[in-house]
Amino acid sequence: MQGDIHKAKYKPDHRHAHHDSATTPCKTCLNTEFGLQTGTMTHTATDTAKLRIGTRGSPLALAQAYEVRNLLAKAHADLSGENDIEIVVISTVADRVTDRALSEIGGKGLFTKEIDEAQLKGEIDIAVHCIKDVPTLLPDGISMPVIMPREDVRDAFISVKYKSFADMPAGSVVGTASLRRQAMVLNKYPHLKVETFRGNVQTRLRKLEDGQADATLLAMAGLNRLGHPEIATHVIAEDDMLPAVGQGAIGLAIRTGDEKVANWLAPLHCHQTDLRITAERAALRALDGSCKTPIAALAELDANGTMRLRVAIIRPDGSEWLNTERVLENPDLAGADKIGTDAGKELLERGGPDFILA
Repeated sequence: MQGDIHKAKYKPDHRHAHHDSATTPCKTCLNTEFGLQTGTMTHTATDTAKLRIGTRGSPLALAQAYEVRNLLAKAHADLSGENDIEIVVISTVADRVTDRALSEIGGKGLFTKEIDEAQLKGEIDIAVHCIKDVPTLLPDGISMPVIMPREDVRDAFISVKYKSFADMPAGSVVGTASLRRQAMVLNKYPHLKVETFRGNVQTRLRKLEDGQADATLLAMAGLNRLGHPEIATHVIAEDDMLPAVGQGAIGLAIRTGDEKVANWLAPLHCHQTDLRITAERAALRALDGSCKTPIAALAELDANGTMRLRVAIIRPDGSEWLNTERVLENPDLAGADKIGTDAGKELLERGGPDFILA
């Protein structure tokens, strides 16, 4: 099913009194101006845009798309006009089916398939993706030449009742849509229950307030990009909850061979983040993982530029957790890919054929 496409242009003259920017909508404006609370989208089509940015319609996705638009406008005078860059909102399967866990909906590309299709049809020029949602193999005709600087990779514990997992009594419910988070919680805190808990940040907070769960988990990167890090009750250290592959990173996809757009995007690229993401995604590719298998990975660079890569696979019920680690001095993209592939293959062999679910 093809995703619904809407062309949206934020109008500064409609902004609220609390706004501190004429170009970037805040969370409240993203909800109200774009009708996100009711599931509709107000939009105006323009024929003058030089560049069209495709994105999902959640407040976080829109915040990321506007961040890209503003950076491009600052970097290029020929993209600084009010109508030069257009935001195109595309509904994906994961957006439309919210009553089931991601692992029950389908395989890879749940957040990207419809956006990819729009890109290949020429309906958008750039796609803004959370790297953790992007399959390791991109569709033919699409490339991702730009990885933006990475945000906070950690997970946030959020509760209106408790300060951390350690405070939660037996039988307390943790709501999450992530199998990785589910498996890690069950491994470390087997006295807790985990239930499927989907929706954007606002939806999950409302569910917490309604008592549907005692706590939930969100990425700190998303809270930071929405301008609300204070929502986190407790920030979980990476050693306690290794993040998802690519967590906190944004990738910009284009049609392969579109040199004009690639040149526009080039100033937004971060080589260090690209190195880290390359290692993590190589491990995921070697594991051939999908949203049905809890997989975590984190590549870090120390002050000397040495890369440390940690990769983990966990059974969904938390009963088994396998780790491995690699270190690479003076990393380049080929080397990062190699150690990621090697780490993934090791875990694949150690886990056996029934550990990684297709």
